[in-house]
Amino acid sequence: MQTCYCLTITGRVQGVSFRYHTLGKARELDISGYVENKPDGTVYVEAQGKETAIDQFVLWCHQGPSFARVDHVDVEKRKSFDLSNFQIHYSG
Repeated sequence: MQTCYCLTITGRVQGVSFRYHTLGKARELDISGYVENKPDGTVYVEAQGKETAIDQFVLWCHQGPSFARVDHVDVEKRKSFDLSNFQIHYSG
């Protein structure tokens, strides 16, 4: 069964390669979705995968890469979506 979450991550999460490390963790856990920086300084993630993998992924997002400082992760369950891989979205 696929589980899907939206995460908004706050703290020192931009300028520390958070998106690239998130991409690597998602691919390691076979999770689909995307990650992007938001103008307000947060990182936004939509992630979908097997429940055990998503649980591990969400736990990792609470810590992030070594140069990050995660202050808070807002997690919302959502309906599944139709993406087959994990991507970085760039704001234009």
